[in-house]
Amino acid sequence: MTSARRRSYGVKGAPYAFLLPATVLFALFFTLPIGYAVWLSLHKVKVSGLGLGAGARSEVWAGLENYTDSLTDPELLAGALRVLGYGCIVVPVMLGLALLFALMLDSEKVRLAPFTRLAIFLPYAIPGVVAALLWGFLYLPSVSPFFHVLDALSLPQPDLLDGGPLYGALSNIAIWGGTGFNMIVIYTSLRAIPAEVHEAAKLDGATPLQTALRIKIPMVAPSLVLTFFFSIIATLQVFNEPTTLKPLTNSVSTTWSPLMKVYRDAFGTGDIYRAAAEAVIIALATLVLSFGFLRAANRRNRQDARQGGAR
Repeated sequence: MTSARRRSYGVKGAPYAFLLPATVLFALFFTLPIGYAVWLSLHKVKVSGLGLGAGARSEVWAGLENYTDSLTDPELLAGALRVLGYGCIVVPVMLGLALLFALMLDSEKVRLAPFTRLAIFLPYAIPGVVAALLWGFLYLPSVSPFFHVLDALSLPQPDLLDGGPLYGALSNIAIWGGTGFNMIVIYTSLRAIPAEVHEAAKLDGATPLQTALRIKIPMVAPSLVLTFFFSIIATLQVFNEPTTLKPLTNSVSTTWSPLMKVYRDAFGTGDIYRAAAEAVIIALATLVLSFGFLRAANRRNRQDARQGGAR
């Protein structure tokens, strides 16, 4: 009886044993760092006297002081506005191109589909820093072959790393690198549409454009929501592109994006407590925006389902 009971406990405990390594890694590399960042954000350094000697600097409780200072910091707010403008360019253009490429590859008349699919996806496999460096040198008039061609044709040479064109230059890097991944996600959903649906559309006399607009795009709506969700998170966390281009232009400051502001405060000025508060604020903003978007998308799907059931 005891042996059977032990075997029963062993069978019931097997799933927890399999989950234990992942749970430990999750706690060590995700939960604990987040908890430590929150703890740091609630503290600050108190300097006594001139700040020299042992015990002149001590860590004290700050409460919400770091959060108040961060939310009223004009540099952080300006970085958030710059990222907002950057995202208004990147997200719609990138997802629009990804959807267009996916629909084109799903067409029956497309040729060399495997090669084309790989060519579109390949930029995503290039590390972001390497891609930013490559595009950065292409933007420099002194080394870019495109500017030599413009010079030979006596055409104006725009400065892509200054002023308004800087947003387009940064957005181009993100679009070039992220379109392929989103295209694969959407294309996979398109390939999962049953063949009977396409045959029914042909029998009804639908053109390829009508099929794409009225059948394919509505059926891959969950994939569009997923890619939009990922794109929003990536936009809020933009860091590689402006940081890599910063040595090439004076238009990119050390606080161009919120994450660059966090990096400067943590490793430039050494105020890890303020940087921790800013990081927590960015994480909460990402969570709120993502949760709000997913909730709105789910509400829309439920409404569509009810309308479809009513019909």
